[in-house]
Amino acid sequence: MDLNHMIDTIKQHPDYDRVGMILCHNGVVRGTSRDGKAVSGLTVQVDHDRLERIIEEHKSRPGIIEILVEIRENRPLSVGDDVMGLVVAGDIREHVIETLSDVLNAIKTTVTRKTETFI
Repeated sequence: MDLNHMIDTIKQHPDYDRVGMILCHNGVVRGTSRDGKAVSGLTVQVDHDRLERIIEEHKSRPGIIEILVEIRENRPLSVGDDVMGLVVAGDIREHVIETLSDVLNAIKTTVTRKTETFI
């Protein structure tokens, strides 16, 4: 996963001249679960059809030029490893920040399924 490469890809977009903001999310494996249990790692499964629908739906929002997502799946990840990169490019911050937040929440609730490994 390389956020710089994802940003460079966006910079090659034919409508890049309309971009005023690129916002990135880099999710990593935490050392504790949401309920405080010690975690040694996790594995992520992805619903690719649902992911594609979410990206296309949100790319149609006003001002949004591109949305790129990379998720490390189906392999054990350790604490500190990158899990997901999400990059949203658009015209103004109000459009980009809201879209990144909405896409991230949709991915976390309807696209990915995590299996944590506890210590």
